[in-house]
Amino acid sequence: MIGRRRLQTVTPAPAAVQAPEVVLLDRVRDELVDRAVRTPSPGDIADALSSLSSLSSPSSLGHLDGAGAGVEQVRILTREFSGLGDLAIPLGDPDVTDVLINGPGPVWIDRGQGVESTDLHIGDADTCRGIAVRLAAACGVRLDDARPFADGILTDLPPGVVAAGVRVHALLDPPAGAGACVSLRALSRSHRDLPALQAAGMFPEEGAALLRELVDARRSFLVSGGTGAGKTTLLAALLGHVSAAERLLLVEDTPELLPDHPHVVRLRTCEAGPDGAGGVDMRTLVRQSLRMRPDRLVVGEIRGAEIAELLLAFNTGHGGSAGTLHANSLAAVPGRLIALGALAGMPAETVARQVVDGVDTVVHLERTGGRRRVVQIGRLRGDDGSLQVDTVWDASW
Repeated sequence: MIGRRRLQTVTPAPAAVQAPEVVLLDRVRDELVDRAVRTPSPGDIADALSSLSSLSSPSSLGHLDGAGAGVEQVRILTREFSGLGDLAIPLGDPDVTDVLINGPGPVWIDRGQGVESTDLHIGDADTCRGIAVRLAAACGVRLDDARPFADGILTDLPPGVVAAGVRVHALLDPPAGAGACVSLRALSRSHRDLPALQAAGMFPEEGAALLRELVDARRSFLVSGGTGAGKTTLLAALLGHVSAAERLLLVEDTPELLPDHPHVVRLRTCEAGPDGAGGVDMRTLVRQSLRMRPDRLVVGEIRGAEIAELLLAFNTGHGGSAGTLHANSLAAVPGRLIALGALAGMPAETVARQVVDGVDTVVHLERTGGRRRVVQIGRLRGDDGSLQVDTVWDASW
């Protein structure tokens, strides 16, 4: 059970009211800067604490004294330097997939049974903003009044966090209404291969056989579903089933796909700088990836004009390529593809022809009753310039 406590921002309070933990954090940070340590490990933090304790009285290093307290100090400071702070506490639960801040008030989590509040509590809007800015900085992305939203990923995580990475989205107030909002998604180390997902109930043996055959036959496919349905998890598992002799090119806005595969090249978009230069979008990355000798090209989420280049890749010898797509049902996938093609200036008939020639299968997931399940597998076909999908496997059969 998480004990009730108020989350503290790294941003120092006025000198007269600085909490001991904030004073200690600043002193350890200065010590690490002097040692030229940019990404401190628990050992680096322990060494810095030891050095400071030899120069100061124990009471000047905070209210945690003694050997056991020193271990606790290292644990707390490691969380702070990771950017997560006390948000690392719920991420220690392997069942937690999301941690949410909605402004001042309780921190919320999702364990797969719907959103529930925790005993972690954020006291005011300034603290919310400090947490959001701290997390963005830890991800190496910009977050300020001129750009009040940020996406990133944390991979240098403190001990106890059972995830390979944490996706971060932060939104400042304004435009958030009552304080900064933060959404964390745990990219779990568990359930990353097909046998583990089958054991977790995502699909039965019949579905597993179809999915393995899909990869082995090098059919290009899409994984569709709503938010939180498990699209990224399933796609990563399918990519982990690809032969080690193949080269995977992954194109993403925020790197979330973590396949267990020895030859993965990752490309990610870049936001433009304050002068408007330096931005690299998904469409550009897909074009560049085609020149990098991919065996399979994977787009983490297809949601814009990059569909034109992706369909080109699917139709130019890159069998087994894949992507994810937001759709509420298997039947809604054709309409969604036509709509995305329109963003790229492609007529519906052209999209239908390109899809039918290059994309073979759609795997659709839903989240019901707290469970993520593959509910349908379909094949795309074109009739008289229209795009249709036929169900070839249904979980209810």
